[in-house]
Amino acid sequence: MNNETEGRDAAARFRREHRLGIQPLGDLVAIIEQATAIDVAVLDAGTDEHGLTMRDPVRNAVIIGVARTRNPMRQRSTLAHELGHVLFQDWADDHTGRNWSHRKPAEVRADAFARHLLAPIEGLREFLGNRETATRSTLSEVVQRFLVSPPIAAIALYQAGYVDEATKHEWMASTAPQLAARYGWSDQYRALQADSDQRRAPQRLLARAIKAYEEGALSAQAIATLRGITLEAAQEELREAGIEPAGHPLAWSDAAELPDVEVDLAALDAALDGPGDESDDPAAEAKDSR
Repeated sequence: MNNETEGRDAAARFRREHRLGIQPLGDLVAIIEQATAIDVAVLDAGTDEHGLTMRDPVRNAVIIGVARTRNPMRQRSTLAHELGHVLFQDWADDHTGRNWSHRKPAEVRADAFARHLLAPIEGLREFLGNRETATRSTLSEVVQRFLVSPPIAAIALYQAGYVDEATKHEWMASTAPQLAARYGWSDQYRALQADSDQRRAPQRLLARAIKAYEEGALSAQAIATLRGITLEAAQEELREAGIEPAGHPLAWSDAAELPDVEVDLAALDAALDGPGDESDDPAAEAKDSR
């Protein structure tokens, strides 16, 4: 079984196991977090940094990190690519740095998984139906519908039998902004850009932090830092949601309800009356009265 087939089969299995059907996927961050035990974070990163996967082998905890970007389609493919690495357990391979001229088999397989997860061939055929010809407008429809890059859309159209290989290579040079501008969905694309360019904390981690804030064990500043927003913004949002630190009043008891305690003062009396006690020494009283 080659990398393409392994990636395609794993993508179909993931959709099937999590009841995702063959329809376009919406919020990919939420889908991954809800369907798996993986935490996902959208972070500030360098220009050439797109995504990475980290695993704590002791707790078997996994987190996927992707970069904020004005390229929403790339961010989605990066998320799907990193999910592929997790499902294939590519822990031994260092896939943080990519040599595009000679890519490792694990990278090729993760790419195939991402393509088939985001734009399954069956979903594409259901969407386009029995069209005899595909035009660049069709390419735009697929990019807009499945929220994938033109290269991914072009490959999917080729694999589904809608275009030939020459057209596939020609269309792979297109960009999403170009298609959005030409076919009238630039407003939608700008909205997608705004969403992909926002920091995003892992949902389960943030939920635990808010719970701790309610219990008075965590400050609002910690919530603000986790979300990458100002303290004032965090406090206002928490307040509007009715989330306030719970007070823990001290439980006072009435004196009559306290238990009787017997105290043996014999040892204390013996110490006070013992040798060296100056309380019975007249000279000491004289010195004190001076």
